[in-house]
Amino acid sequence: MTSRNNNSRGRDAAAGSNRPRSSASNPAKSTIRPRPIPGSKRPNPAPASARNTRSAASRFGLFSGVGEAGASTVGVRSRWILVIAVIVVFVFILRLAQVQIVWGPALSEKAQDQRTQVLTIPARRGTITDIHGQTLAHTMQARMLTTSPNTLRRDVGELHAQYPTVYPDVDSYIDALADDIATMVTEAAASPTTVKADEIRDKLYADTGYAVLVRNVDPDIAQEVADKYPTIAADQLDLRQYPNGAIGANVIGKLSAEEEGQFGYEAYADALLAGSDGRLTAETTKMGALLPGTERNRIPAVNGSDVQLTIDIDAQTFIQSQVDQAMADSGAKGVSAVVLDAHSAEVIAMAASNTIDPMGDIEAQVKQGKTFNNPTISAPLEPGSVAKIITAAAAIEDGKTTPDEVIDTPGSIDMAGITVHDAWPHGVVPFTTTGIFGKSSNVGTLMLAQRVGEDRFAEMLKLFGIGSPTHIELPGESQGLLPDRSQWTAGTFANLPIGQGMSLTLLQMASVYQTIANDGQRVEPRIVKKITNPDGTVVTQDKPPTTQVISPETARTLRTMFQAVTQRDPSGINQGTGPQASVDGYQIAGKTGTAQQIDPNCNCYSNSMYWITFAGIAPADNPRYVIAIEMDNPQRGPHGEGGQSAAPLFHDIAAWLLNRDNVPLSGPRDPAMLTLQMQ
Repeated sequence: MTSRNNNSRGRDAAAGSNRPRSSASNPAKSTIRPRPIPGSKRPNPAPASARNTRSAASRFGLFSGVGEAGASTVGVRSRWILVIAVIVVFVFILRLAQVQIVWGPALSEKAQDQRTQVLTIPARRGTITDIHGQTLAHTMQARMLTTSPNTLRRDVGELHAQYPTVYPDVDSYIDALADDIATMVTEAAASPTTVKADEIRDKLYADTGYAVLVRNVDPDIAQEVADKYPTIAADQLDLRQYPNGAIGANVIGKLSAEEEGQFGYEAYADALLAGSDGRLTAETTKMGALLPGTERNRIPAVNGSDVQLTIDIDAQTFIQSQVDQAMADSGAKGVSAVVLDAHSAEVIAMAASNTIDPMGDIEAQVKQGKTFNNPTISAPLEPGSVAKIITAAAAIEDGKTTPDEVIDTPGSIDMAGITVHDAWPHGVVPFTTTGIFGKSSNVGTLMLAQRVGEDRFAEMLKLFGIGSPTHIELPGESQGLLPDRSQWTAGTFANLPIGQGMSLTLLQMASVYQTIANDGQRVEPRIVKKITNPDGTVVTQDKPPTTQVISPETARTLRTMFQAVTQRDPSGINQGTGPQASVDGYQIAGKTGTAQQIDPNCNCYSNSMYWITFAGIAPADNPRYVIAIEMDNPQRGPHGEGGQSAAPLFHDIAAWLLNRDNVPLSGPRDPAMLTLQMQ
């Protein structure tokens, strides 16, 4: 009996030592191999069990004395054992056949479904360039470190439970892993990313099957991490880059965290730039790695189109720096500028202060008051006197006056019971029509508007595009506000001809002056030059819609008349309101503007908050550029000087453009001095 018990233990030990670690019925669950705790040793393999040999008594025939009855009993018992064994084998075969034949296809399909995935083939987002081909936005390939936190914690826990003296517990392993990844990513010289171990640690404890641990990792560094830790994957990541930072960011825009266009042209043309992702069906490993040779149903990705804008990044850079400086020097809440090609109406520059750098810390910049908003198209304002050129255009076009007509202009005028004054007190002054606009007389402008009539003036506003969107290829454009003719009150016609009672964007203002610069033909502004599709075909933009608002003769007359605004006269008699806008050697036509803002406390016009504007044409005799500027309630001039005027900023921008592009100097003007008032 003692010998039999020992043999039984030997058989059990032998069975235990030869048991496989994994099999079809007992698969290995662990997919990771965490490092052993430093200083510990792996366990030595268990010694082979004692062999299940017969006892010495049996080997030497110690049971040979058993009688005939005993032998017969043993024989019967052996036959029963054999029968039972045959039955067991038969049942096993039937069960195996059931699994393989009956259940096999279903189980196989289920197993395949569990490891079959539809994978996305990302499309490359299109590149945005300026008019000269300089990159404004492009996509750079990087990597992101990803894992399955739930799987990682489970596998580490199982290894620790099996070998507690060799493998660390979950907390210790995650601490070490987070620290190591943070060090590898941050300290590498080529790394564009700094990351904190605590951030990685929090993600590793997340209850999820997928987590991005670190974004924007250098591909080489990401691969080092993945090679060192099989549970960490180095997945491809497309990063949008904006090499010019805040320059033009209000136009170009940026992508959201979901890689969708969020602002600017990136948002407007998101589908065009993004293209369409492809997909394929394939089998993957437990950790998501693609199994070679299992790909099927591949639909290739279609990359996004490349877009060339009309923006000149060199001009944009200079003008944006001037806008930012003007805001700082003047104490304005904001300053914006738009530059159009005088004939094509293509946007050369569109700059605004307080623009966010998409490559910087967005949250910190927002706290500083910076924004991606584009006020040149989204923030309409009352233009003030800068819009008086529309009244002049209507009067000249309809033959209601001539540039040299002398009009006795009082200091105030009654319009349907509303009294309107000039900005400075004076008696009756014999202004010429040119002088009315050169001196910016409200009274003289309204006298001319009365000659034009309300209906014709309303028609002229519509022709110039007031109250209608420009259809610029950017999101968030406001169409401004123009009261419908049927809703005009007695005071409406006392306000509109002098630029109050309506609102327009800075781009709409620039469009008005582009019409005059282009011999009376208004062209809808454009910011897209061409599109290159993924197959290499180039799509040039259709010619934008045009409207002949006034005759070429009227437009040329206006370009001469409005040079009075920038005219200098030592005596002051024939000096306009914006001589600071003049540029030596060039004829400059333009108009100053000052408009009261609405006081939110009383919902009435404020006597202390103003919009200061200037719009002009350079050169007036051979138009190349239209420049429009707005300043939100400046306390001083753009250079910190006394007075509130946007004319100095216009001068700086116009002079830079004319000099950079070597625009020929203007010829002498006849007459050399425009007469603004009779003496």
